[in-house]
Amino acid sequence: MRAVLQRTLAASVEVDGRETARIGKGLAILLGVCVGDGEAEADKLAEKTAELRIFEDGGGKLNLSLLDVGGAALVVSNFTLYGDCSHGRRPSFIRAERPERARALYERYIDKLREHGVAEIGTGVFGADMRYSILNDGPVTVILDTAEMAAQK
Repeated sequence: MRAVLQRTLAASVEVDGRETARIGKGLAILLGVCVGDGEAEADKLAEKTAELRIFEDGGGKLNLSLLDVGGAALVVSNFTLYGDCSHGRRPSFIRAERPERARALYERYIDKLREHGVAEIGTGVFGADMRYSILNDGPVTVILDTAEMAAQK
């Protein structure tokens, strides 16, 4: 699984002109599921997301997590995170998991964020054409990839 985490002052998502979620301070998260990902990847990624220290403490150091600052999360599914642009001019998405499997892991990731203590979670609509707005704070943007995390063990 792959997640793009953007530290936010505000973020929102809308579908068909209707806002489905809005958050203030926290993380806007684009989440992609790769063929072969499973529950273990969703669980690990949710834990890492909740506990990653990318918020500033009183001294200006990145020492606080989403949990520490009581921040919200806006989770939006995004299969294009697994786009392969290495050949030609059009991305291939063969590494992106099939929608029915990806939806289950997307939902598990959200459930695990809640279990780790993220109290406020907004979402897009899985598989929908969405409009995503973000006021990035910093800007601070981090990419988490469970394949890379596993390779570094």
